[in-house]
Amino acid sequence: MRKLTYYIAVTLDGYIAGPGGEVDFLPFEGDARDGILAEYPETMPTPARTAFGLTDTPHLHFDTVVMGRATYEPGLAAGLTDPYAHLTTYVVSTTLDPVDPAVNVVRDNPVDLVRKLKSQPGQDIWLCGGGRLAAALLPEIDELILKRNPVAIGSGIPLFANAPFAPLPFTPTATRTFTTGLSITTYARTTSAPAS
Repeated sequence: MRKLTYYIAVTLDGYIAGPGGEVDFLPFEGDARDGILAEYPETMPTPARTAFGLTDTPHLHFDTVVMGRATYEPGLAAGLTDPYAHLTTYVVSTTLDPVDPAVNVVRDNPVDLVRKLKSQPGQDIWLCGGGRLAAALLPEIDELILKRNPVAIGSGIPLFANAPFAPLPFTPTATRTFTTGLSITTYARTTSAPAS
């Protein structure tokens, strides 16, 4: 069965963007950039894939991306109606009108969408943001991949926005640290051991 993976950049204090959605303070440089391009090439927007010479690079993890309206809109404002044209794209929004036939706008329960996608064949599903959608999908998230940046911002959009208190354990399975100070840690959802 396919996994839902929340792969996202985050600050030391748990924010995925500034209060207005800003992310320009998160660097993309040096060995961290090279490592991300090598390991997660399909997570680059389609124009960036072209700029970095990744157009023909195979998808290593994901063939589908799910995002909220606020994550989708910056690309739309820049004229990218399908920022991840190399992936099957779903935007969860009750207010967004479809603007590109290749982008699936989902108005219904995102949990139902993810469960349906998990039951279909394919590579894993990338949840790329935002915080409110991640909170709604928290029970369905199988894996977290956090690109932790060595910066604290004090306020902004949290990793899980407005999520109810419901502890859900994850187990760290791998960490890679770069000279830029960025670290990428993978967490697998902890499954309970069967009762004896």
